[in-house]
Amino acid sequence: MRVLIIEDERVMAAEMEAFLRKVYQCDLAYTARQGLEKIEENAYDFILLDLGLPDKDGLHLLQEAKKNCPDAACIILTARGQLEDRIRGLDLGADDYLAKPFSLLELQSRMQAISRRKYGLKDAVIPLADFQVDLQKRIVYFEAEEIELSRKEFDLLSYLLLHKNRPLTRMQLSEHIWGNYAGDDYDSNYIDVHIKNIRKKLSAFASVEWLQTIRNVGYKVKI
Repeated sequence: MRVLIIEDERVMAAEMEAFLRKVYQCDLAYTARQGLEKIEENAYDFILLDLGLPDKDGLHLLQEAKKNCPDAACIILTARGQLEDRIRGLDLGADDYLAKPFSLLELQSRMQAISRRKYGLKDAVIPLADFQVDLQKRIVYFEAEEIELSRKEFDLLSYLLLHKNRPLTRMQLSEHIWGNYAGDDYDSNYIDVHIKNIRKKLSAFASVEWLQTIRNVGYKVKI
């Protein structure tokens, strides 16, 4: 999943990016203008938005962000504690609100909770045929045994699982997991290589017929 952090306090922005990049693809913006440019260029799963930006009020930016990136979940991060700010932010479409200072672990936990609600999940562990996928611990299990996947392999498998029964193109997979899709690499087979590796690792334990290739399109998880 891809995250945009819009925060003018550069030390805080760097700390958030360093913490979240273990799980997410992260982009940084330090002003509202930079944030809007990135929103217009990319699709995001999360926007983490500071209200006290130097060039524009964050609540106005929130309105524009929801227009340009309606599927992104927005979490407001701010030192403002007034009730009216929280209410207005939620009324404008924010999914959650964290007052500074906050714990990065709490931020990640709230992001995971939003993802579960978005995809209709009751908990972080999802059954996948003979396997179990723990989205929080980022582990795939066969019975009690852990199966080692690389970070990108897990990201790819979990993204397909969250969109189960829906064909996803190679471009969609690239944009949402690896960041910007480079047009010159459209014919690259690196998505196919990762799928091949996933199949090889999982098929050592059980059938992976549910991981289907959609000819001339991409892939889907059918369950």
